[in-house]
Amino acid sequence: MKIDAQPVVMAGGSGTRLWPLSRAGCPKQFLVLSGDQSLFQQATQRLLNARAADIEMAAPLIVGNAEHRFVALEQLREMGQTEPWLVLEPAGRNTAPALTLAALQASEGGADPVLVVTPADQTVADGTVFTTAVQRAVREAADGAIVILGVAPDRPETGYGYIRCDVDVFTVAEFKEKPDAQTAARYVADGHYYWNSGMFVLRASTWLKALAHFEPAMLKAVETAWAGRKVDGRFVRPDGEAFAAVPSESVDYAVIERCPGSRFPIRMVPLNAGWNDLGAWDAVWQAGTPDERGNVTRGDALLQDCAGTLVHSSGRLVAGVGLTDVVVVETADAVLVADRSRSQEVKAIVKRLSDQGRGEHLLHRKVERPWGWYDSIDMGPRFQVKRIVVKPGAALSLQMHHHRAEHWIVVSGTALVTRGRDKIMLSENQSTYIPLGETHRLENPGKVELEIIEVQSGSYLGEDDIVRFEDTYGRST
Repeated sequence: MKIDAQPVVMAGGSGTRLWPLSRAGCPKQFLVLSGDQSLFQQATQRLLNARAADIEMAAPLIVGNAEHRFVALEQLREMGQTEPWLVLEPAGRNTAPALTLAALQASEGGADPVLVVTPADQTVADGTVFTTAVQRAVREAADGAIVILGVAPDRPETGYGYIRCDVDVFTVAEFKEKPDAQTAARYVADGHYYWNSGMFVLRASTWLKALAHFEPAMLKAVETAWAGRKVDGRFVRPDGEAFAAVPSESVDYAVIERCPGSRFPIRMVPLNAGWNDLGAWDAVWQAGTPDERGNVTRGDALLQDCAGTLVHSSGRLVAGVGLTDVVVVETADAVLVADRSRSQEVKAIVKRLSDQGRGEHLLHRKVERPWGWYDSIDMGPRFQVKRIVVKPGAALSLQMHHHRAEHWIVVSGTALVTRGRDKIMLSENQSTYIPLGETHRLENPGKVELEIIEVQSGSYLGEDDIVRFEDTYGRST
């Protein structure tokens, strides 16, 4: 008899400790930090790989931020996943409400699949071992068990929670908070403790029953938001006002850590697959492939007499001399240099950027959009220059600006421009002018990418100076 399993990828994190590469508009789970796929794509594929003769894996179910929906959808399509469901959280309420949304979606039509739940921002070195562990967990969860994947620690780690269990039957006895260094060393020496990977396997009905037992008010609040949901293609949008009233809590605190000794016993399947949660740049260094002196590089990097150092270049050459245990991360508009042992403190820089009203923590210079992308290549007082690329058949919204005018010059491809009541077809080396306050739209009617240079001029050039009248992608702001 086949087991119906539902991959669930929790993709709502912000990843502030991996700034400047991770930003609010494109957090770490959608970045390529190892291999050729983003962390989100890797996490999704790992779950899909767990299908077996007795395990039927459904199309992936993603729970995440509405602001990232097009990035997630595009990355899924790159993987050949054309029928995913994306449940969009109207506001961040931590992982317990997010998993509840997934369970309600998976239960549509009276179904009760085994949910295979993973964060979107982890790496695994041995995919075969991971697949075997997940398959075992699915089979145990099919009988009603709550199963967690536990990682055998290879070092004292103060940044992870721990699981204590009976090593013979792997019944979880208790959960431990992130320990100090001395306690972590004792846990590792004991042999009965495992890192909590944050990956859970259980039936949808099991989660809903456990939440009803431990946090009935939370379940009721999420169900209220779910009852008011709207479906837009593959996007499911719970009611925003109702979801804002949902208590914010993690899966661990709401349910999992309260299961030992309750009527919801929890089991653990050991995972020894080279797991890493990439919580900070030090973890990225640990997950990398080091040279003979322990350096890890990505992109255009040249090191001389360096050791234990991570260099990540997004474009320009980064050269290092005499560095030891340092992190250097280069992007088009920001460079991070940090002591590797203090990489957790990068989030303090992100907070200071936010407090100062700066934008480097929000968006990269190059910004992905559902219709293509733009790159802000130059700016100054009262002007900004952008390189804009529009996919074949795609269109920007019909919009206007209160504070800026725009000049468009076609570099390659064909542009269909709406300007007020007029429609204009432009080809290579042709241009047009959009006056301040004029309704306009840019479309690519061709079969190849459209590339233009946009020169903005005006008293305010922020991205929030957009009034949308029509939008193919359902954006209001």
